[in-house]
Amino acid sequence: MDREAASQAEEMSKSQATLTQNPLEKTWVPWMKSRLNKRRGSSVPQFTNSPTLIVMVGLPARGKTYISKKLTRYLNWIGVSTKAFNVGEYRREATRSYNSYEFFSPDNTEAMEIRKTCVAAALKDVFTYLTRYQGQVAVFDATNTTPERRQVILSFAKDNGYKVFFVESICDDPEIIAENIKQVKLTSPDYTDCDKEEALVDFLKRIECYQQTYIPLDDDTDRNLSYIKIFNVGSRYLVNKVQDHIQSRIVYYLMNIHVTPRSIYLCRHGESELNLLGRIGGDPGLSHRGTKFASALGDYMRDQSISDLKVWTSHMRRTIQTAEFLGVQYEQWKALNEIDAGVCEEMTYEEIQEHFPEEFALRDQDKYRYRYPKGESYEDLVHRLEPVIMELERQENVLVICHQAAMRCLLAYFLNKSDDELPYLKCPLHTVLKLTPIAYGQSLLCLSFPLYLLSFICKIICWFKTSGLKRSMSVFRYLQIRHVVKQSINQFQQLNVSDKVLIKASTSKNLISNFVRCFYRPPTTAHIKCADDIGIEIPISLWLRDP
Repeated sequence: MDREAASQAEEMSKSQATLTQNPLEKTWVPWMKSRLNKRRGSSVPQFTNSPTLIVMVGLPARGKTYISKKLTRYLNWIGVSTKAFNVGEYRREATRSYNSYEFFSPDNTEAMEIRKTCVAAALKDVFTYLTRYQGQVAVFDATNTTPERRQVILSFAKDNGYKVFFVESICDDPEIIAENIKQVKLTSPDYTDCDKEEALVDFLKRIECYQQTYIPLDDDTDRNLSYIKIFNVGSRYLVNKVQDHIQSRIVYYLMNIHVTPRSIYLCRHGESELNLLGRIGGDPGLSHRGTKFASALGDYMRDQSISDLKVWTSHMRRTIQTAEFLGVQYEQWKALNEIDAGVCEEMTYEEIQEHFPEEFALRDQDKYRYRYPKGESYEDLVHRLEPVIMELERQENVLVICHQAAMRCLLAYFLNKSDDELPYLKCPLHTVLKLTPIAYGQSLLCLSFPLYLLSFICKIICWFKTSGLKRSMSVFRYLQIRHVVKQSINQFQQLNVSDKVLIKASTSKNLISNFVRCFYRPPTTAHIKCADDIGIEIPISLWLRDP
């Protein structure tokens, strides 16, 4: 028996010496000298989950970089390691300075060689990323307008065992093209310190250079390739030969995005009864302060006068009660529920540390992947929220009232934050984040409703109302007020007082500008104008991470 066991162990050892396992992609890769590899020929075998190379195709100003950046952000968010490689950046690095559209002329042989070198350098980095760094998807962002260029990429992918999926953006709508040029291209590094009119003329001539050699993907000639064609930023799609689930998800995502101007508002519910006790989870109602916030939120959203606003909540009472103050219809999503803390529901963090010290320590080690016993992890929550993201991409103006963990996941998607950053994004109570898509990213505005500070300022306003609408104060009195306001801000909003805070009226046009000025530049006397209702506007940079 001992000899048989030793013999079996020796055979297993030999087998393991022949094959090695890639821990990330979970595939068995033959050694270069193995008999299996020799039978397969010179090309590397293509496994079901082989790395994917996404190749952008299209003329300049067709939204290729916009698509590649959004797609990269989405795939990373769902846990698929993805990186974009923009050939334009390689070209700028190689040439250092941009002269004119003549660089892109098909008759400029010297420039053509430089561009080929840039493509080779980018493909080399793609190989390094997908092989050495075990990436799963690479996005090759370039025009790739000729069959010859696309064949170079296909040969490269075949030699390395990568799957290829083409994304071609076709646009013949002059308004869309003109808007893209205005919003993106004229502000690119190629036209730094350049007159806008001259830049526009040069860029249009650059497009003409590409049009001379542009041959789109052909439905007959390229019928064996995998691709999606996007016409006029999503008015029509053509999909051909999708190979696997990654490409299916790419197609599904690309068919949901749009470029219509809109804003997405994210906020947590008002303060709950369990928030007062420092307990997590549960399904409590709003506290007194939470009700005040819900009322203030309703006033603010009505002031925005958004006729087509959609409101989404979770299935939990505190979000529903917050939405009721808006006075509009709202839709409940179970996917927006707070992260399930399992056996730790309705416990304080001190109680968790006392009763489950090992779990508490594990959570600190990897907060994103840690799963509460009989509960969820942030990673689970991201997968649960994917349908919400898809629907948000389809919609226009939406207010999402959710919970801290869910809001962190949504915010990480829009801000392109990593797994390590996601669990620490700052999403305080009584704060609204307004996201407005801009070229290649999001413009964010943070609207906060610090009720303690509002209460304090309202008392000052009431005092001035009884003494007259405008009244001077002594320097000593000013310093007293300034000290209390600083304490309120530091305690309840964790602000750095050197940052600018704008206090504005949300239901009247009166701005307490004098109060702001005296807060940062003490005058000998100060005046405060009355306002009936107040909101606070704070730079988003203050809220992204815990201090």
